[in-house]
Amino acid sequence: MRSRRGNSILEAALFIPVLVTLMVAMEQIGKLTYTYFTLKKMVYSAARYIGTQQGVNMCDSSDPNIVAGINFALTGTTDATGAPFIPNLTADMLHVTAESFDPVAGTAGPYDCSLAGVKGPDYVIVSIQDGYNVTPIIPFLTLTPIPLKPRIKVPYGGT
Repeated sequence: MRSRRGNSILEAALFIPVLVTLMVAMEQIGKLTYTYFTLKKMVYSAARYIGTQQGVNMCDSSDPNIVAGINFALTGTTDATGAPFIPNLTADMLHVTAESFDPVAGTAGPYDCSLAGVKGPDYVIVSIQDGYNVTPIIPFLTLTPIPLKPRIKVPYGGT
């Protein structure tokens, strides 16, 4: 009977690249999921920080409380002295807005800045509007960057 060793080697040579590509793709999906989860937690941290501060001017993006909240999310410190958690994520990528609830319509809409100092917003929204681009690296495949755009809406508890 003839040896079939050559067939086994040929099958392994065809199967191993597919198996390696699938394993690397799984690892890249895990990295993408972890990055999205980290971004979502950062955005939530900024929203919670800003939403619990007193006297925040939601109509001024340079308000010290908003800047401190964004710095807290990016570095873990309010003065931005810590190392950033995610590389290439900057403060100008985080977008902070406010919403007010309209009881008549039963919906939330943009906060009216003419009410600043009289009535605070009902919600704080923090998002990465343009997205944080992540490019998976998978052998034999050319992939476009995937923009991760987490958005968090929390109740505003300040005055």
